[in-house]
Amino acid sequence: MNTTFGLLFYLKKSKVNSAGNAPIYLRITVDGKRSEISTKRSINPKHWSAEANKAIGRSQDIRELNAYLDILTSKVYQNYKLLIEDNREVTAETLKNKLLGIDERERTLLSVFKAHNNQVEKLVGKEFSPGTLERYKTAYKHLKNFMQFQYKLSDIPLKQINHEFITDLEFYLKTERNCCHNTTIKYIKNFKKIVRISMAKKWIKYDPFANYKVTLKEVKRDYLTKEELVRLIAKKLHNERLDRVRDIFVFCCYTGLAYVDVKQLNQDQLIKGIDGELWIKRSRQKTTTRSNVPLLDVPLQIIEKYKNHPEVVTKNIVLPVLSNQKSNAYLKEIADLCDIKKNLTTHLARHTFATTVTLSNNVPIESVSKMLGHKSIKTTQHYAKILDHKVSADMNQLRERMAQQEDEVSMKKIS
Repeated sequence: MNTTFGLLFYLKKSKVNSAGNAPIYLRITVDGKRSEISTKRSINPKHWSAEANKAIGRSQDIRELNAYLDILTSKVYQNYKLLIEDNREVTAETLKNKLLGIDERERTLLSVFKAHNNQVEKLVGKEFSPGTLERYKTAYKHLKNFMQFQYKLSDIPLKQINHEFITDLEFYLKTERNCCHNTTIKYIKNFKKIVRISMAKKWIKYDPFANYKVTLKEVKRDYLTKEELVRLIAKKLHNERLDRVRDIFVFCCYTGLAYVDVKQLNQDQLIKGIDGELWIKRSRQKTTTRSNVPLLDVPLQIIEKYKNHPEVVTKNIVLPVLSNQKSNAYLKEIADLCDIKKNLTTHLARHTFATTVTLSNNVPIESVSKMLGHKSIKTTQHYAKILDHKVSADMNQLRERMAQQEDEVSMKKIS
């Protein structure tokens, strides 16, 4: 609530005209901040009372001038009342604009969200990936549909967003759109960014997310075991499309590359490392984080197998990767042929690299994180949590060491 509000008419004596008249200005003060506006009237200073804040005299001109100043005063108070009733912020500038007929355009949620998405689109390839833009566009679409469904509105003012709006949106995404919990929260986080921007620009005074907790549920990440990976590699596939999809999946299992990164992998990104061996050095499209991966024998053999493939030769790429949709469809066929009960997808290969290929073979988590191109090691730690067999193997080694120590102690006692 505003604590101070005042009006003052005064003469600008520095602008006295040739007739000796000074212009009359109105000063509006709200919470110590001022805004000034010309009344488009002037008067001889000898007919003005600063104490009374009006013109003095009995002439018709003086009476008309004071009546005009009273009307301006009344308009400012009316506008002050309207802003309070509309739950809009009252400032000296907004009152001045109201008086001039320049009412501030009230910013709405979807208009701000759309402007944000337009900016992101122009920065794709520089600061954002195409996938990020697509997520923001989807979040915008869900918000638009939600407001039509819930409130029968095409848009709402930013200042009307509250805690209830957020919880209603969450319920809508989970029920009407059938989004899982984590997907729902990701869309709400996209929406929350728009709220943060609006608060930073002072378009929203209070944070509607203040009492709303955004938490993701931990997801079980599936991966191939060592036995399943060996079975997949050894399987004879007599269909060219299945053979190619299997090879590229295995390549990702031994490099940790996501689908989009292996599809875009070109010859210039195969570089000799400090050890003299061939490395993949490229930035991940999703996060733009650098990913440096030394190539093991299995991916080197796959690169050699496809080096003369027409697509590889003409496009300067490393592997002839099919579309993600086709790859995932063929992987389901391959899983059936290899008697693998898991839902094989292109992304499961990345999980397999993190678990079975690296962490299970004592590769330090810091190195795994760097090869995966994770921004934070906390992301990599999710993979470490699921390696129960690794924990079991480590504890068995500990049991053996402790048993050996106990035997040594016993031998000393005997001797």
